[in-house]
Amino acid sequence: MRVCYLDCFSGISGNMVLGALIDIGLPTSILIEEVTKLKVEPFDVEVRRDERMRIHGTHVKVKARGNMGPQRSYREIKRMIEESPLDSSVKDRSLDMFRRLAIAEAKIHGQKVDDVHFHEIGALDSIVDVVGAAVGIHHLAIEQVFASRIPLGSGFVRGQHGRLPVPAPATLEILKGVPIYSSSPNEELVTPTGAAILTSLSKGFGAIPEMRIEKVGYGVGDRTFEEIPNVLRIILGEGAGSYEGDRVWVVETDIDDMSPEMHGYLMERLPQAGALDVTFTPIQMKKNRPGISIRVLGNDAAVDGIIDTIFRESTSIGVRFYPVRRAKLGRRVEEVETKYGTVRLKVSTDGRGRVVNVMPEFEDCKRIAETRGVPLKEVYREISSKRAALRWER
Repeated sequence: MRVCYLDCFSGISGNMVLGALIDIGLPTSILIEEVTKLKVEPFDVEVRRDERMRIHGTHVKVKARGNMGPQRSYREIKRMIEESPLDSSVKDRSLDMFRRLAIAEAKIHGQKVDDVHFHEIGALDSIVDVVGAAVGIHHLAIEQVFASRIPLGSGFVRGQHGRLPVPAPATLEILKGVPIYSSSPNEELVTPTGAAILTSLSKGFGAIPEMRIEKVGYGVGDRTFEEIPNVLRIILGEGAGSYEGDRVWVVETDIDDMSPEMHGYLMERLPQAGALDVTFTPIQMKKNRPGISIRVLGNDAAVDGIIDTIFRESTSIGVRFYPVRRAKLGRRVEEVETKYGTVRLKVSTDGRGRVVNVMPEFEDCKRIAETRGVPLKEVYREISSKRAALRWER
């Protein structure tokens, strides 16, 4: 599986992403050819070698021929992408990035999403940045993207509506659920466009995933900082495993003074807070007291809600939480016809598309057993006989 890692030690912007992708092999001619399919006003892409603190990379600048053109609304950009002859995967990624931008702008300015009218974001260079990033991922056959934690910078930036704090409100809204940290440059390190590209593409945030490195590239930012090199580093390689992967958080606590009824209620509430999995394990605690060890999995966006739910709905006065990486089989749902009716099957595949496991959906089997008055094991036997006759290798 081909993966890439965005090392955002100096933040991220749209043109830094384009520069990094070009640095690892995206031809400028392909970028221009694909973006031109949107029928935007004529433009040029200026690509040149540049350096920051002796780190050499690629700097990209989009220039309109003549006037910059209209400042488009989200509805206009959405229609323009949907009606273009771009590859479907490029369309989907581009639409997702702009949707994230539109949702953030709508919340900040108190508008409906479809009514958002972009200013800087609707300009030509941002359209090229977003669609160009999607084109680069597709052209380079990158299957999964991961990223580092994100530094935010500090100070103020001037926008369409005047001076705004760094990070800009739209940027901060888009980065919800992403691990961030404060950094020293008194500059804007993450633009709204960069944040939208990052959160749309990345499957997880943290350390560099295990891989065999193929290429390393650098996208050079517009400004020069005294403290750090203003570049985005991208690492392209082959994933060490053939499975999907992401990063999740483990939240744990041990309790020896809570009634069983409250344990049951807590287990019901945790999935509502975003928990991916919840397990309760009997343990023996200090003073020879029997207790329960609670272990919860959740993604970046759910951690705070999970911790809050544990404190609110249990007698715990402290939790442990730490990030872990997961390896996962790919999953899809298919249907099989049996003499009892249609049953959904959960099909698990490895990174090469090979079927590893096929399991019937329990709720479907339970419903059939109850409504038809047959033993549950008989339903499973019927499904197994049908499943054996199907060709799952695809």
